Amino acid sequence: MFASLPSAREDAGALRESIRAMRAANDVLVGVIDDDPTGSQAVHGVQVVTVAEEDACAAAFGGPAGTCFLLTNSRSVGEQAAVELTEEAARCLVAAGGRLGARVELVSRSDSTLRGHVLAEVAALSRVRRQAAGPEPDAVLFVPAFIEAGRVTADGIHWARAGGEFVPVGETEFARDRLFGYAASDLRDFLVEKSRGAIRRGDIATIGLTDIRQGGPDRVRDRLAGPRHGTWVVVDAVEYSDLEAVAYGVLLAEEQGRSFLYRTGPSFVRALAGLEPKAPLRGAELVPGRGGHGLIVVGSHVEQTSRQVADLMTRGWTVDVELDVPAVISGASDVAGLARQVTDALGRSDVLLYTSRAFAARTGYDGFAAGRAVSAALARVVREALAARPAWIVAKGGITSHDIAVDGLGMRRAVVAGQLFPGLISVFRPVDAAPAAMGMPYVVFPGNVGDDQALSQVVAMLKGR
Repeated sequence: MFASLPSAREDAGALRESIRAMRAANDVLVGVIDDDPTGSQAVHGVQVVTVAEEDACAAAFGGPAGTCFLLTNSRSVGEQAAVELTEEAARCLVAAGGRLGARVELVSRSDSTLRGHVLAEVAALSRVRRQAAGPEPDAVLFVPAFIEAGRVTADGIHWARAGGEFVPVGETEFARDRLFGYAASDLRDFLVEKSRGAIRRGDIATIGLTDIRQGGPDRVRDRLAGPRHGTWVVVDAVEYSDLEAVAYGVLLAEEQGRSFLYRTGPSFVRALAGLEPKAPLRGAELVPGRGGHGLIVVGSHVEQTSRQVADLMTRGWTVDVELDVPAVISGASDVAGLARQVTDALGRSDVLLYTSRAFAARTGYDGFAAGRAVSAALARVVREALAARPAWIVAKGGITSHDIAVDGLGMRRAVVAGQLFPGLISVFRPVDAAPAAMGMPYVVFPGNVGDDQALSQVVAMLKGR
C-alpha cells in the first residue's frame, strides 16, 4: 500500500531536539484535553490530571516535558456535556500556563479510530481561545494517527491494522460504534459527514506525505501559511518522522504569527512535545516490589476486548467475577456483594472482574447513561477492593479506566511511567490518590488495542511470568 511513497525522513532525532529547544525558547507548553485516559500511550515522564484545578495543572506542567494531560472522560457523555467539560479543561490549562508565564498549545486528543465528539470539542477550544483574548486559530490540524497501533493516514485516507492487514477505518468494527459510528475512511469525507455538510470538502486543506518527506518542516510551514478562520487541515502520517517534521513546521509557522488547534490521536502529542521514545517497562521498573495479587477490570465491549477476555479465562490464572450489565441498568445488581467477593478473592488469587459481554448486542438503552451506570458500579467495587491492597490494577477500556482512576482510586494526579509495549498501554503511578493506591502500577489498557492474547500477555508481565 505504501510502496509508492517517498522515503521516510532520517532526521527524527535532530528534529526532536530542535522541537524541545524551540518550545523552551518560546515558553510553549503542551496542554492536552483527553477524552479518556488512553491518550498518553505514546508519552512518558508526563503527568495526567483528573481534576480541572489550576494548581494541579500547574504542577503537572512543571515536569521536564512541559506537558499536561487533563482527563475529561467526555467520550462517556452527550455532546453538550462534552462541550462543557472541554471548555472547563481548556480554561484551566490556559490559566495554569499563564501562571507559569507560558503559552499553551491546546490539543484535543481522542480516539485514533475516530470515535468521539470531534467537531463540538474543537469548537469549544476555539471559544476558550477567543475568550482568553488569544488569536483566532487559523487552522485545526486533524492528525488521528497512532503509529504503534497501526492507525496511519496516507493521501487523506485513514487506515487501521486489523488481523495483520491494513483496512480503511470506515470498514472496521470501530466505524460501527453504536454512539459514534461513521462511514467514511477519507478524513475529508469524514469531516463532511460529521458536520452534515457544514464543512465542504473543497474547504479542507491537506499536508501530504510528499510535502512532509520531500519538503520537510519548511514545506509544512509554507502549507500552513494560507489557511484562515479555523480551516481544517488533514495531516498524513505513517511514521513518527512524519509527525516530527509536522510538529517542527508548526512551531516555525507559529513564529510567523500563525495560530493552531489540534484534534489528534496519541502519536502527535509525543511529536509536539519533542519526546524521545522509551523502551517498554519490565521487571522491577514495572512492579517495584509490591507483593500481593492483582485485579483486572474489563468494561470495554468492543469485539477485540471480548476475545482478549476469553483468552485470559483459558489460562486459569484468575478468579473470574462477572458484573451483570442488564442487572446494573435495572438496579437489580448486588454491587456490594460483588465487591465483597472480589475483595475476598484477592487474598488468594489474581481476580478478573468483567462486564457481561451480551450488552453490546442489546438495544433500547440510553448508551451514555448505561455506560456511566456500569462504570460507576465497577469503580465502587474497586474502591472497596483497595482494602485488600492489590499489587497492581489493569483497567480495560477508556471510559472504564477513567472512572476507576477517579472514583475507584481517588486519583487526582499521576505520572505516566511508560508503556508495556512500544507506544501501547500506559502505566500510571498515582502521586495524588487514595493512600492504598499511591505508587501502585495502574495499567490503562484501551479496548481497541492489542491482538487476542494481549490481555494475557499484560497479566503475565505483571505476575513476573
